[in-house]
Amino acid sequence: MSVTTLSSLSSSTRPSQGRVWILGGLLVALIVAAPLGAIAWLALFPTENIWPHLASTVLPRHSWNTLVLMVGNGIGVFLIGTASAWLVSTCEFPGRRLFEWAMLLPLAVPAYIVAFVYTDIMEFAGPVQGLLRDLFGWQTSRDYWFPEIRSMGGAIFVMSFVLYPYVYLLTRAAFHEQSSSVLEVSRTLGRGPWQTFLTVALPLARPAIVVGIALAMMETLADFGTVDYFAVNTLTVAVFNVWLGMGNAGGAAQIALVMLGFVVLLITLERIGRHGRQYHHTSSRYQTSPRVRLRGGRKIAALLVCAIPIVIGFVIPAGVLLRHAIVFFDESWNQAFFAFARNSLTLSAAAALVAVSIAVFLAYGRRLSGRGFGALSRIALLGYAVPGAVLAVGVLIPFARLDNAIDAIARDLFGVSTGLILSGTIFALVFAYVVRFLAVGFGAVEASLGKIRPSMDMAARSLGAGPGRTLWRIHLPLVRGSLIAAGTIVFVDSMKELPATLILRPFNFDTLATHVYQFASDELLEQSALSALTIVIAGILPVIILSRALRQARPGTRTGTRTRTLDIGTRKDVLDNG
Repeated sequence: MSVTTLSSLSSSTRPSQGRVWILGGLLVALIVAAPLGAIAWLALFPTENIWPHLASTVLPRHSWNTLVLMVGNGIGVFLIGTASAWLVSTCEFPGRRLFEWAMLLPLAVPAYIVAFVYTDIMEFAGPVQGLLRDLFGWQTSRDYWFPEIRSMGGAIFVMSFVLYPYVYLLTRAAFHEQSSSVLEVSRTLGRGPWQTFLTVALPLARPAIVVGIALAMMETLADFGTVDYFAVNTLTVAVFNVWLGMGNAGGAAQIALVMLGFVVLLITLERIGRHGRQYHHTSSRYQTSPRVRLRGGRKIAALLVCAIPIVIGFVIPAGVLLRHAIVFFDESWNQAFFAFARNSLTLSAAAALVAVSIAVFLAYGRRLSGRGFGALSRIALLGYAVPGAVLAVGVLIPFARLDNAIDAIARDLFGVSTGLILSGTIFALVFAYVVRFLAVGFGAVEASLGKIRPSMDMAARSLGAGPGRTLWRIHLPLVRGSLIAAGTIVFVDSMKELPATLILRPFNFDTLATHVYQFASDELLEQSALSALTIVIAGILPVIILSRALRQARPGTRTGTRTRTLDIGTRKDVLDNG
């Protein structure tokens, strides 16, 4: 029995309850879309229009830097992610099983923390250049050339080795789904392994590769900590400078609107790239591809290709942070650290709880109402495509105006001031986190609900249980594992979020992320290493979840061919839904 039949039955038996789900979905969609509407309104009708000045001075340079950074990072993640995914999926060499999950470890480290670490290592006073001067007798920087880490090239280097898992994860899943019969046909036609990879395997994996690159480029667009620390003027930096430096909210909204244009452009290009093209197998039989055993120089090359990204993206940053955390433990283990950790845990836990709860409501409403609810749920996912700095602009301005209106009414009626009850509290932060990461929870819950047979709903209805009781007594216990996984990922993403936190946090309120950023910006990474290491350790949890999902997702396992990766798989759904 199809879900459509279940939907029609539920709407016919309980029409009033069906309207409740629709109205609730409409309310959630309007709330999530409100920040985007606020950005558009502020940009089109600013109090002080500085658009001509921005268009002639700031936007050209910052837009070009943003474009160069995105393209450079896209090339980097493509090369690293595709090569490592192909080797791990199709070849046999020492350490392959370890690399299968270890390639995901850089996802646990925020890009801005990696930037702080490599600046500390590679600057003039760092250990690398110091060792070179000792070995060769150099005295000053004029005696030798060394690449400047605080540059566009440095930003591309750091982000490529942090964000390549987006391409690796999706591409590896695509390679796993390719049957050996398809590759064998190419070999029988006289093509070697390299030609088979270029002409058969790579085109079949092209949709996954394109989506992975688009996701990495969207993360590049949203980044603030790395580009600000490396003095690379991007559009995200421009939002901060115009708003906080010039005090012009309208100008910041106009730049934010340009950034949204970049997001729309990425999604459009990704969809155009797939338009009219289908990549699938013509046979219903799946045969697992035997792995090619590498020997000699090829074995060593494969080992290096997979090991270098892990070492650069995770081992070195985590090792440096661990050393600093141990050496400066007495200075870092204090009441301030506990306050930062408590703030991060409180915000992230609240965001995870609210996001997963709303995701359950949306996913179950979509299950009940079918296509009629689909448009509302897609609107609710839009926040994930919005960079944190842009979202902060859309949240803070309307909240501040609402606070002023409430305060004016309270003064007139009761003679008391309510203060900033929305924009001046953690409410704004939790709201921004929920809007930004709601898609993560929705994708996980919807995927799990889709595996529950509609006959179970029919049985519950025949016994007199309504939609709400069916959800509470039957569905939630069955999808409990996915709810925990989704909540964990929302929790960790909220802990790592930097731009929105910097803008929306109340006065004298710091989290682990803002503490690390402020101290590292003042060249005090050692004192904030414990906080940074705490974020990294928390980030390993989603990596474990993704690794388990990868093992279960290969065709021929009990879970079938559907990839159950929650975080990156959900980000792919955001692109697919537009």
